Amino acid sequence: MFVYEFKCLGTTRQYQAVDEAIRTSQFIRNKCLRYWMDNRMVNGYDLNKYTARLAKEFPFADQLNSTARQASAERCWSGITRFFENCKNKIAGKKGFPRFKKHQRSVEYNKSGWSLSEDKKFITFTDKNKIGKLKFVGTRDLHFYQKTEIQRVRLIKRADGYYCQFVISSNLATEEDQPTGKCIGIDMGLAHFYTDSNGEKAENPRHLRKSEKRLKYLQCRVYKKVKGSKNKKKAINQLGRKHLKVSRQRKDFAVKLARCVMKSNDFVAYEDLKIKNMVKNHSLAKSISDVSWGIFKEWLQYYALKFGKVVVAVSPHYTSQECSNCGAIVKKTLSVRTHICKCGCILDRDENAAINILMKALKLMGYITNTVGHTEINAWGEKTLYLDLETVLKQGRSMNQESHRL
Repeated sequence: MFVYEFKCLGTTRQYQAVDEAIRTSQFIRNKCLRYWMDNRMVNGYDLNKYTARLAKEFPFADQLNSTARQASAERCWSGITRFFENCKNKIAGKKGFPRFKKHQRSVEYNKSGWSLSEDKKFITFTDKNKIGKLKFVGTRDLHFYQKTEIQRVRLIKRADGYYCQFVISSNLATEEDQPTGKCIGIDMGLAHFYTDSNGEKAENPRHLRKSEKRLKYLQCRVYKKVKGSKNKKKAINQLGRKHLKVSRQRKDFAVKLARCVMKSNDFVAYEDLKIKNMVKNHSLAKSISDVSWGIFKEWLQYYALKFGKVVVAVSPHYTSQECSNCGAIVKKTLSVRTHICKCGCILDRDENAAINILMKALKLMGYITNTVGHTEINAWGEKTLYLDLETVLKQGRSMNQESHRL
């Protein structure tokens, strides 16, 4: 499944109707959560039936389409099941007990309650909320997909307007891409966004740091305005728009960089960082959140499927401490940026880690095995090469290939 998103244009009355639909969806979700907390042995099917009772009890809930009410119940049940899974798997720390929503920003419809125009540039919502007909703004084209392939439709409120998302169930269209015969390992960092096993570095854009002065100014304006006034709402909206711009800058950078990496290489290895645990370091939490590693990893996996490439996540343990030349452990603190080993290997700390990440991934996938005196590489098909590890690395990890796919 993948998502297409369009900005929606409508009247002030229509926007108010969308806001009312979102509030109703939030109300139903919270009611379902309370029903689950007050009654034992309640499952997802019981919550779906409970939404029909809510529609009879509250007239404003009946104005929302029945599938939208059920989608709110499903959203509540997904949070409950995630909580039980975390308890079952004994996840460290908080298990994510579901909470009541205070500021929900979206409403979701399933198969009914909406219809597309023939040119698929307008969408009409047909429930009693009277949202009516909204116009799409965007370059995406829905003509390639049938209505049966659209599983869900979401209306989302953001600081700069209202958006409509289409969740489409369809096979991802792959692009034919010429093989490059290259493989790299990626070490992610804060000084640079990443360093690869060839020594190339991608600069960290630091979008939040660059916008911090403006954000502080806008935050001060919010504090100075009178609570409940129109100027207060305007100041909040301006602050929200600025945060939205920063988040879009992060995503745009990560998406373009991930595409470039996957187009340039046939095999990419990266370290599987536990970002949730890393942000517990309060000295580095802001910088870690700003660098957007998680978005980058998601789009690496997406483009690997799209281009028919291979991407592998490996454990980051000891990749910075281990020597990529001889395998010895050279302990170093975060302030030490150069790897110096007794074997004579002197490398940038991050480049050394990137090489270790690549070698770990090749071993994990079975493309490389260590034997006495040499390294056996099976990465490119049936032909087996016997090369010294140092020779392989100096050649830029470009190995002879008999097959152009991994």
